[in-house]
Amino acid sequence: MQETDIAIVGTGPAGLAAAVEAARAGARTTLIDENQKPGGQLFKQIHKFFGAKEHYAGVRGYEIGERLLKETEERGVDVRLNTVVFGFYGQEVGLISNQRVSSLKAKRIILSTGACENPLAFPGWTLPGVMGAGAVQTMMNVHRVLPGKTVLMIGSGNVGLIVSYQLLQAGAEVSAIVEALPTIGGYGVHAAKIRRAGVPIMTSHTAAKATGKTRVEEVTISKIDEKWRPIKGSEQNFDVDLVCIAVGLTPLSELAWMAGCRFMYLPQLGGLIPIHNDRMETTVNGLYVAGDVAGVEEASTAMEEGRLAGISACQSLRLITEKTAEEQRGDIGSRLDQLRQGPFGERRYQAKRILVGEAKRMTVGGS
Repeated sequence: MQETDIAIVGTGPAGLAAAVEAARAGARTTLIDENQKPGGQLFKQIHKFFGAKEHYAGVRGYEIGERLLKETEERGVDVRLNTVVFGFYGQEVGLISNQRVSSLKAKRIILSTGACENPLAFPGWTLPGVMGAGAVQTMMNVHRVLPGKTVLMIGSGNVGLIVSYQLLQAGAEVSAIVEALPTIGGYGVHAAKIRRAGVPIMTSHTAAKATGKTRVEEVTISKIDEKWRPIKGSEQNFDVDLVCIAVGLTPLSELAWMAGCRFMYLPQLGGLIPIHNDRMETTVNGLYVAGDVAGVEEASTAMEEGRLAGISACQSLRLITEKTAEEQRGDIGSRLDQLRQGPFGERRYQAKRILVGEAKRMTVGGS
């Protein structure tokens, strides 16, 4: 049986950052992903990050991914792609790769499995040409295929705003962004770019139906009242060949469920979240979470949580001293506080505090 010190499931921002920290501390580190390429969402993000230098301000997402990948290679991380983790058996991780089943014994495990897109059901939503924003971003930024020429975006969170701008950059026309809430959900800096480009953002509206013979050709939207009921006579029609849905994410937490983690429901973070302490350790000893599976936030936050999980796992293995780990966690905590400031981050920050408070009450971990 193969063995490793730390097995990390998921090669997105959190997983890569965790692998870098673990390998830097001298841990034998194995990074596992079911996809053909590592990097997760970072390689779909062609926009420049903003914030502080520590958060890669001014650097495009795919460039951040390339930097982290290079560092994992330089530090000798064992990266296993096209490999599915199907379950846990104590300290053993069940794997399927190239139609072969194997197992890996790991002293510590970090789950950084990310999140999946939420659907939005309305008449005609199964027509070809109605797809999630993540699929659109993958087609455009990874495969260089424009999935539509005239687009209606549903959802004004950061994903909806950013993907709308990227569609404009790729040569598509974005007819409008439709938002059910009475206010825009994403950062003002992203919304301002969209508005400067002449794209209207229609709050308190939702999709009523999509129609077309073999694919979507027209979408009807309707204004809604404070009880989310359509207002009769407010319908508007848009001739489009692509409806892009960006109405939030749900953590991909199946492996945490299988491992026996305790959960808490926090809608601010995407729904049911594995309870974890301030070291990212769950209610299962030696099992850590980081990134969107630990609560949906941003890529910068995911990387910081990955670092936090990697450092904490290494400390529990006595690869770094408690003093060193505490100093590093303090720096990461300060950067996370910066990222969680403002009207959007504050809600998530409070939700994270609830998670950590519950973890302390239950005396999570013990390593």
